[in-house]
Amino acid sequence: MNPITHFNQALTYIESHLNESIDLKHVTHLAHCSEYHFQRMFSYLSGQSLHQYITSRRLSLAAMDCVQTDVRILDIALKYGYQSHDVFTRAFRDFHGITPSELRKTKAAFISTPRLIFQLTLKGADIMNVRLLDKQSFNIIGFKKNVSIKFEGVNPEIVSLTQKLNSTNIPLLKGLCDQEPRGVISASFNFSSDRMHENGTLDHMVGVITNQNHPDFDILEVPAYTWAIFDVTGPFPETLQKTWGHIYSEWFPSVPYETVNGPEIVWHEHSDTSNPMYHSQIWIPIKKLD
Repeated sequence: MNPITHFNQALTYIESHLNESIDLKHVTHLAHCSEYHFQRMFSYLSGQSLHQYITSRRLSLAAMDCVQTDVRILDIALKYGYQSHDVFTRAFRDFHGITPSELRKTKAAFISTPRLIFQLTLKGADIMNVRLLDKQSFNIIGFKKNVSIKFEGVNPEIVSLTQKLNSTNIPLLKGLCDQEPRGVISASFNFSSDRMHENGTLDHMVGVITNQNHPDFDILEVPAYTWAIFDVTGPFPETLQKTWGHIYSEWFPSVPYETVNGPEIVWHEHSDTSNPMYHSQIWIPIKKLD
């Protein structure tokens, strides 16, 4: 079976347990991957977090129960995991724009979230240049900041962080760099659980990769990993943003690898200021699926 088949088995389990406690360990066992990879892949493939999907499915079914049955509102709340009438009513109103009691009385329109089924569409898929590299532990040293997630265009918080690089510390950092990828890189890690939404956050670093330390810079210790390295050429940042989507929607579902909880690294070079084309690399830590 391919990864998409395993993911759909996990979704079938979730769907059959929406009115019960969902065992995330069993979900990821059915998906044949780690919890971290499942959460990340689910977000990229569906455009929402797993928690948001489960909540929306439960509230959709709860609305159906309100309209089609005479079951008490409190019993419906308990059925879908809400421990009080008030908590359920607030969540229901935030999602549907109407309270359960009002919906039952008026039979108004409500939001219905359909069950997801993942499919891998190969027609028209982009060809990606990728290589795998086993790399020993190293440090990233430079400047670190917790920033908000932004999907399109330039992230002003990252721009502000990058501006800490200047004519004094860039040569110092480059002198400390002693391994691939050489030169200044950026790294994202410690993603919040709502990373698919622009109220999510992550830690971002700009710096270099080295086996050395330096007291004037922040440091991130990175253990030994296997890395998937994607070569990208095109306008910055549009091409990089497009490539991220292809990696998670096309490459990972078609290979026996999963992401691990480590930094995602981006390196790029642009020597000709009159040319908008950048040569970039995306480094993602991975491991073989069990």
